[in-house]
Formats: sequence, C-alpha cells, structure tokens
Amino acid sequence: MTPDDALARIRRYDGRLNAFVRVFDPPWGDGSGPVFAIKDLFDVQGVPTGGGAQVPLAENPTANAVVVDKLLAAGWRAIGKTQTVELAYGGWGTNRAVGAPWNPWDAKVHRAPGGSSSGSAAAVAAGFCDAALGSDTGGSVRIPAATCGVVGLKAGRGLVSLKGVHPLAPSLDTVGALAKDVATAARMLGIISGPDGATADRGPFDAEAALTGEVEGRRVAAIPLDHLGEVDADVGRLYLAALDKLRKAGVTVQMVRPPKALDESFAPNGLLMAGEGWRIWRERIERHRKVMDPWIVKRFEVGRDISDDRLAEAQAQRAVDQREFHAWLAAYDGLATPTCPIPGPPMDKVDETTSPLSRLTRAANYLDLPGISVPCGLTGEGMPAGLQIIGRPRDEATVVALGAAFEKVSGWNGRRPDMSGFG
Repeated sequence: MTPDDALARIRRYDGRLNAFVRVFDPPWGDGSGPVFAIKDLFDVQGVPTGGGAQVPLAENPTANAVVVDKLLAAGWRAIGKTQTVELAYGGWGTNRAVGAPWNPWDAKVHRAPGGSSSGSAAAVAAGFCDAALGSDTGGSVRIPAATCGVVGLKAGRGLVSLKGVHPLAPSLDTVGALAKDVATAARMLGIISGPDGATADRGPFDAEAALTGEVEGRRVAAIPLDHLGEVDADVGRLYLAALDKLRKAGVTVQMVRPPKALDESFAPNGLLMAGEGWRIWRERIERHRKVMDPWIVKRFEVGRDISDDRLAEAQAQRAVDQREFHAWLAAYDGLATPTCPIPGPPMDKVDETTSPLSRLTRAANYLDLPGISVPCGLTGEGMPAGLQIIGRPRDEATVVALGAAFEKVSGWNGRRPDMSGFG
C-alpha cells in the first residue's frame, strides 16, 4: 500500500467509520515500507496522546514510544493515530468520552469493533493501512482483530518494549500487531521486538524463520465446544471447520480439556487489571470523572476496594497457575479456541456489565503466553470470527508458524469488507 492510497481511502471513508483520532498528512517516515497506524495510547513526539479521553494523557510528548521509533527506522510509514477505548479498559470498543469507531463489516448498523485497540483493527480492516500497533492486557489486540476480520498477534511479556505506552496493568500489559495478514503482523513484531534496557529483555524475534516454520506433525490441543461455555452457533461452526482445516495443513489436532478452563483465568485477570489500574489512574479519575466514560470509571473503582495484600495474593496464585498450565501445555505446540465466543454485536445491544468478548482471551495475559487471532470466516450475518492459537511460553515462533499455516488453508484470502456504504 502506498501512503497516497492510504490517505485517499481515509479521506473517503473515515468520516463515518471514525477509526482515526489524527491523520498524518503527509505520512511520517522516509522509507518505502508498509504503512502503519498507532493506537492513541502510544506516545508520538509533539502529538497529544489522547488515550480515548477528553483530557489527553500527555499533551506534548517529548519522544516517540520505542516501538514507533523502531518502525520508522525500519522504513515503515506512519499514517496516524487510532481510536481506543478510554484508558484501554474495555473489550467492546465503546467510548462515550470521544466516540467509538464502527465495525467496517456493517455500514448500516453501528456494531462493536472490539476493544480496546478498536481503531487500529477498524483501520486495517478498512484498508487504511497495512498494519497497526495495539496493546493487549486481556485481549485488546486479539478481540478487535477477530471482530473486524484481521490478524492480531500478541507477544509474551518481555519481547516488546512498553516504553512510551501508557499502562493499564503493568503485570499484564503487552504490545501487539494488527495486520492484513500473518506475514505482515509477524514482520511488525520482528521489528518492534528486542531489549530496551527496561521493559523488554528478550529477542529480537526472527519473523522470517517463524513464517517458514514447518507445521507438519505439530500437535495442537483444542477445547471442545461443550467445554467453552456459551458460544454463538455460527462461531462454533466456524471454529470446528477451522480445526478441520488445521488438520488438512498437517497439524494434529487433539480435542482436550486443559487442567483449568480458560474461563478460570477471567476473574483473576480482571482483579489484577482493576487493582493495578486504579493505583495508576486514581488521581486522574478523581479529577476528571465528570468527563470520563462512566463505565470506565466503574471498572477502575472496583480496584479501590482491592487491598495491597489481596493483589499480592493474586500474583502469588498467578505464579502457581502459570507453572501448572505451562507444564500441561508443554505436551503440545499450541492451544486452539475461538478468539471470541460471539461476533461484534450492534452497539445498542452492548451490555457494559459483561465482557464476553474477552472470556477466551484473558488467559494468555494471565498465564503470560503468546497468542494470535486469524480470521476463520463469516457468520450468517456477514460478521467475522477468529481462530485463536495460544502458544507455549516464549514461543512466538510456533504461534506464527501455525497461524500462517492456517491462513493458507483458511479460504479467507485477504477478504475485506465492502466500504461503499461508508463513502
């Protein structure tokens, strides 16, 4: 994609789609690499970091986030900053403070794009950029990737720098890539990976080796539908079909129930998000609550009643859970589930007291595992669904190899939504 093509599409369609907070015209960067967008949780020098809020998190950052600098240095071109759920705390993609993007797959009904990297996923799906940066604390890269029909790749902790990325829960936060295909997501991860002397101590990630990795004979555990809780009928159908396609790619898929259901990671992950998030953002919430999304305020305020001792206990239990799950997963090359149990619903049907979109994604953050969401088809209403593959600790390479192998046999073939209704 050329920057001129990207700008032309943004001018034509984003007035209604609302994926971008700010467009860089001309785009930033001197190279000839892919065009990328930046979630408005990442600092960009001289550009306010809005964080999905009416009052910016940083009025005038003095430096770029490390990952932004790495992409620019590699010749990628930055096209702008994308919408996010306020303070990145929500899976639906709603934002009552500054407005939410549309899911590009339905021009007639405003459907949830998924969050919190809502604008990044919508921008990639709409063909505004080749890839976009996102953050993932409980699924915030993989959820919108699934609901918007793009690839979402989340690394394990320590592979990618968090410098210049505003936090939600430091013990869970990760940076990830949203892209039009697995190869682009993997190459973005390869560029942004590597030690930074503070928040990243691994890498760099070898994207090309991962993309050419052999999957014949690999063993993937897959959770049976009757152990996944409530799953939309179309999503369940597409999930089972995706597993069959993985088998045709040479992967051995074994239907198993893990030692602890993925749902059991949901509550403790939420406790850590609320407890850590409240400690980070308390002063801001108390000062600006009148102009904040009230549902975001309510989520953070749960953390007010979580004591330091309770947080310490939760982290200790998390370490036990990680050891148990990692030991079980060592017998497999990955674990497959639907990314989200439901497709993106109409915004007026969203229940902010629940978080079904993150029910199957939070485990990867809680257990500190890499994960990818790859499109696996459309529901009867024409909404995308995703296949999630969670990998072993520090094994992003196998996650990418499995994702790329599935993509080749998925039948998706870079499908994009019809944007004519947004023009």
